[in-house]
Amino acid sequence: MGEFSKDSLTPGGARTVLSDALPLDTPYLIQMFPCGACNFRCSFCIYALERGQRGRLSDCTFMDMGLYRKCIDDMRAFPRKLKMLRFAAIGEPLLHKNIAEMVAYAKQAQIAESIDIVTNGSLLTRELSDALIDAGLDRLRISVEGLSGEDYQKNAQADIDFSRFVEQIRYFYAHSKTTHVYVKIIDYMVQTPERQKRFYDLFQPICHSIAIEHLTPTISEIDYESLSGGQANDLPQNGGRLLQADVCPQGFYMMQINPDGKVVPCCSMKYPAVLGDVHHASVPELWNGPAFQHFRLEMLRDRASVGPVCRDCNLYLYDLHEEDILDHKKGQIAEAVKNFNKKGADR
Repeated sequence: MGEFSKDSLTPGGARTVLSDALPLDTPYLIQMFPCGACNFRCSFCIYALERGQRGRLSDCTFMDMGLYRKCIDDMRAFPRKLKMLRFAAIGEPLLHKNIAEMVAYAKQAQIAESIDIVTNGSLLTRELSDALIDAGLDRLRISVEGLSGEDYQKNAQADIDFSRFVEQIRYFYAHSKTTHVYVKIIDYMVQTPERQKRFYDLFQPICHSIAIEHLTPTISEIDYESLSGGQANDLPQNGGRLLQADVCPQGFYMMQINPDGKVVPCCSMKYPAVLGDVHHASVPELWNGPAFQHFRLEMLRDRASVGPVCRDCNLYLYDLHEEDILDHKKGQIAEAVKNFNKKGADR
């Protein structure tokens, strides 16, 4: 039976003190963005906006399998394994017809300690569940958008058979083998004790861990105060207190590869910069290359100088951990990055 995680903490291991580990020759996390489309229009997400308001997500909708295999093959050249390869970003990964093949290819390449998918779960079938489990998926993170079909209409503008949705998760969990199933919901969808209890009663028996996560107000065009019914939105996504830092740490430990092969440095729904293209360079070359290193040095110098997206962004604060704060060692880290660059140029 799943863990009753009332504290809202996402399951995970201990974190490394990032400032002591930089610069990283291998990212901790690479986020693969396999599909620039979604079958939901969740009220808190960029897909709730009209298409013209969303900005540039990707020049193509689905990542080509040849390009994907090239990315995974590239990752073999990193000195170490990634801590995580995550299929997520601004879209629904299960819309990609080859998602199970993608997981299997990465698993066979042994390039990551964990392979995760973040999904709304609505497209799960028994056949797809079997394929993902057999592929070796390490974690399936399912975002629940309500407790009934009516809730889904309200919260995600989606028409789903809620009973069938629950049964598909039940099937996945029952056959999960080594795949960890994590189910989560955002707090404003279950504000009363009765609704919280119903959420746990429905999903705790069919997952390994479960949590109610806090709403994160990260898109300026969305009125999160109205969305949340006036409740405070000053807590990090997974509990605790909201930390403050000027330096965003994401570009120091992660990268995202978009469906069109463009590489960006973070999880922001508006890109601060495009730092390369895997069509024209290998993934390690981009991670350790001049564009990425310049971005990091500018972030250390002054976040506002990186550009308006970074200047105005608060997304990183809602997933900031004490171990990730870099402000107190900006000069030391900058020197380490410069020395790393110099060593690379000398090779």
